[in-house]
Amino acid sequence: MSSEYDSFRMECDNEIEAQGNDKEFLDVTKAWFTRANRSKYSYHFEWLGRPVIQYPQDLMAMQEIIWRVKPDLIIETGIAHGGSLIFSASMLQLLDSCETPPATHDNDETVTSRLVLGIDIDIRNHNQRALDNHPMSRGIKMIQGSSIDPDIIEQVHDVASAYKNILVCLDSNHTHKHVLAELEAYAGLVTTGSYCVVFDTVIDDMPPDTFSDRPWGPGNNPKTAAKEFLKNHVEFEIDRSVQNRYMITAAPDGFLRRVSV
Repeated sequence: MSSEYDSFRMECDNEIEAQGNDKEFLDVTKAWFTRANRSKYSYHFEWLGRPVIQYPQDLMAMQEIIWRVKPDLIIETGIAHGGSLIFSASMLQLLDSCETPPATHDNDETVTSRLVLGIDIDIRNHNQRALDNHPMSRGIKMIQGSSIDPDIIEQVHDVASAYKNILVCLDSNHTHKHVLAELEAYAGLVTTGSYCVVFDTVIDDMPPDTFSDRPWGPGNNPKTAAKEFLKNHVEFEIDRSVQNRYMITAAPDGFLRRVSV
């Protein structure tokens, strides 16, 4: 017999699917997103005192994913001011407070704590200091260098080898070539049932002149990279229920769920 919660979730799922197929709603959302981008809307929020540079809806989506997946390691490419690292670290500490947290090495001899691993080609000194001095710093490790440099990839894989339940978020250089290289480097670390979240796929849906000062734009962006990656990686699928739920997201078609080994 289903619970009241199950009945509520089923009703919500039907409504979510309907709004994801509502062309008028989608058109209004796209127009809002285009207008919001002009005012740098996503730059105006903080998480626990650090600029997070994400849409609040995506933070809510990540909260739901983290609660469901319960990762012991979150890998993030792109650090900026570090708010996303602080957000992820706080979510992992909430998990720790709700359950027995330890992840272990394969030999079960060494217990490791949940961790957020951030990679950025340029970690500015003022951001490094701010993150080092933040109460959540104990749950964060950072590596400076290009996320697609073989040496950096090796370092990330070495850290990941100590963990069993991994979630990956890609949010650095947004060109097709770079994101595809990141996907090939890190998506394989994602645990079955977990996600590789490719941010800023929305670039492909924006007006062509939106990113005139950047090397990416429609036709050359994270969404085109994700589509190419999926052609040869049937172990992943797009979880459109996430974007249909929130409508406003920087990652449409970018919530890639691993469904098999």
